[in-house]
Amino acid sequence: MEAVKGIVCVTGGTGFIASMLIKRLLEEGYSVRTTVRPDPGNKRDLSFLTNLPGAAEKLKICSADLNDPDSFDAAIEGSKGVFHVATPVDFEYKEPEEIITERAINGTLGILKACLKSKTVKRVVYTSSVATVVHNGQDSDMMDENFWSDVDFIRENETPSFRSYSISKTLTERAALDFGAEHGLDVVTVIPSLVVGPFICPKFPGSVRSSLALVFGNHSEYSFLLNTSLVHVDDVTRAHIFVFEYPDAKGRYNCSSNTVSLQKLSKFLGGRYPQFSIPTLESLAEIKGRKNPGVSSKKLLDTGFKYNYGVEEMYDDAINRCKERGYL
Repeated sequence: MEAVKGIVCVTGGTGFIASMLIKRLLEEGYSVRTTVRPDPGNKRDLSFLTNLPGAAEKLKICSADLNDPDSFDAAIEGSKGVFHVATPVDFEYKEPEEIITERAINGTLGILKACLKSKTVKRVVYTSSVATVVHNGQDSDMMDENFWSDVDFIRENETPSFRSYSISKTLTERAALDFGAEHGLDVVTVIPSLVVGPFICPKFPGSVRSSLALVFGNHSEYSFLLNTSLVHVDDVTRAHIFVFEYPDAKGRYNCSSNTVSLQKLSKFLGGRYPQFSIPTLESLAEIKGRKNPGVSSKKLLDTGFKYNYGVEEMYDDAINRCKERGYL
């Protein structure tokens, strides 16, 4: 059964944002092809995707890998749009930064070449990260899409695990936009801040875990929350579809609805969830680190997009899902 809105492709379908995006696209009437890494023995349980409402008629799962840029051709052929969400993530620093970055860029360029080859893709939406905006050492409390992270600054100031992710995302987003401009392919990017909320993927999303560091008592992550920009996962998926459908979309779009300090987060969590032992303001006063600036979503809001969720819903939805999964 062909969906009314046509066929789109979502890369990296087993991930946090991608799986929720697939769910939303099916709900909004699209037929979806999604790519997952090869699984020769068919051991991976994909029922969280195949059981989604409408999936039996409108979802097709294809095998593809960023290590093989040509492997995305079949999934993209005939699609009217591509949401490129897949990205290599290595927070355990198992591979050198250069290898991660090369894989991300080559995989992305392979996907964009497949879009050109298809003759049917009207627009590509690339999922970037706030890490491509805020790591530059510039003195600003709020940064819009004109700010880019600086690779040298990242190398000097980030831990090895986050250094790899931040550099690969920054250089890959630049490469995607440059390729689009050079070849006449319509490429726009969505730049989410820390994504919080419910999840359907089997793996515990790192951004949700980090956002709940004060709940879990993960001391090593407290410094990352000194000044945190946040967004609900459903607002992120809606923003992806919005910029795909918005005729005049161009370039980069920050996607972040709230910014909170570590102290405000502690006060909020302690008041709203008294069942958890949230660190006191006094104990958090000793936490040191670099406070990231907030990110402005003015460009996205000026198009008419509206956020549906605040901090309360983000954390309610995340905590409830964590309880259901046995993480809390």
